[in-house]
Parts: sequence; structure tokens; C-alpha cells
Amino acid sequence: MPNLFDAARACLDAADPAQKVALTHRHAAAFLRGELAIPADAPPPAPILMPGRPPRPRLVHPRDLPRRGLGSDEGRVAFLHAIAHIELNAIDLGWDAAYRFRGLPEEFYRDWVRVADDEARHFVLLRDRMRELGCDYGDFDAHNGLWEMSEKTAHDGLARMALVPRVLEARGLDVTPGMIERLRALGDARTVEILETILREEVAHVAAGSRWYRWYCERAGVEPRARFRELLAEYASGYLRGPFNVQARLLAGFDEDELATLQALAPASR
Repeated sequence: MPNLFDAARACLDAADPAQKVALTHRHAAAFLRGELAIPADAPPPAPILMPGRPPRPRLVHPRDLPRRGLGSDEGRVAFLHAIAHIELNAIDLGWDAAYRFRGLPEEFYRDWVRVADDEARHFVLLRDRMRELGCDYGDFDAHNGLWEMSEKTAHDGLARMALVPRVLEARGLDVTPGMIERLRALGDARTVEILETILREEVAHVAAGSRWYRWYCERAGVEPRARFRELLAEYASGYLRGPFNVQARLLAGFDEDELATLQALAPASR
């Protein structure tokens, strides 16, 4: 029987976004039907310095990305491009969790395969919308921050669950509602519909990170709130910006103590 780790690596290595999406849907469906084994004797995962990527977009430092308003057509498609780039990275982050961390409960792998499958669907929704507006993925520069954090946490599943879903991806829970309202005011009902779908489903993705973060902490005998504070200070204080979407984050598995920690580490956020 084909195995999950080989399927995950194939999705990670795919450079063409359409191929990555197609492989993701195919392998996710096969795994959820029970057609991909999770071998107990698999060798350790090989390092992945960078997943497959197309020649464009050009990857630059975040400070080199121009700021554009949503009021112009260019600003709107640049915004869509930035979100699509996040979703493409999120496909790889889901597969990397399934590929990299071995010997875990089957439900761990089911969660992250489902996440990768959802992110592939989100990417297609956004790319199709960009094409309707006259541009395509790759037409704007992008940054590599999400994948860089995956490299920093490749050695530690506990840190990965704390920092990638619960810090970087959870940022979308904070900023998307405001973007939805601005786009609604501009009359862009189609983009609003797409973002509402993504926001609703991203709550569940961040919740999976919360669930498995606490699972790792329990297994290690670590107090989760204290360890979260330590990880934020060690890795992520520069990534934190408020205001935070308290309701969505509570639904995604944060507790009041963790939210207070986030607020304290982002004191200048408004």
C-alpha cells in the first residue's frame, strides 16, 4: 500500500501550484479513504529547505513589499495575491506537519491532511478571483515568512503547533474581519464571500493547532500556558500585532490567559 509520508513529500515537492493543488486533493482523498498507510517503521524525514515553488512570485523581505490600499483595482488584486500566497504556503505547512512528525496518533495526520486539502481549495478560490480581476498568482512579489517559521520549528512538534497555527496563521483571524467590511463597503460581494468561507474554516485550522499543542504539552509534562509564553518570547514576539479577534481566538482554542499574554507582548498594538 502507498504510504502517507511519500504522498506528503510529493505534494511538498510539487513546484507548479496547479499540480500541488491536484496532488493535494488526490492524496488527501486517498488517505481519508484509508488507502495510504502510516508506516510505523518509516525512516526519519528528510530535511526540506524549501518546498516546490514556481519561478514567480519573487520572494522578498516583508519590508520590501509595497503597501497598497484596497480602494484601487491594483490594491485589491495585490491583497488577493498576498492571501493566495499565504494559502499556498499553508498547503505545504499542512503536508509538512504530516510528513515531518512521526509516531503520532492517526488523528494528528487526519487533521493536517484535512487542513492541507482545505488550503488547496482556498488557494483556488483566490486564484480564480484574481483571474476574474485580470491578474494571476505570481504577478506580485511575496515573502517567505510562513515557511521560515516552519524551518525554525522543524525539530520540535510542540513548538510547531504553538507557533505556526497559533501565531502566524491565527493572524488571519484578526485581520480578515476588517478586510471583509472594507470590501463589502466597496461592493465586492464575491471577494467577501470567499473571505468569509476562509475565515470560518481557518478557525478550525487554528483549533487543530491548539488541540495538538496541548497534546504535546501533556505528553511532555509541560504546563501549556507557561510554555506558550516562553515560545512567544523566544521565537515570535516580532510577529505579534493586535488588535486580536478575541471571539475567533476563543473558538480556536485559546484561553483567557493566552490572550492576555498576546496582548502583553504586543503592547503598542491598536
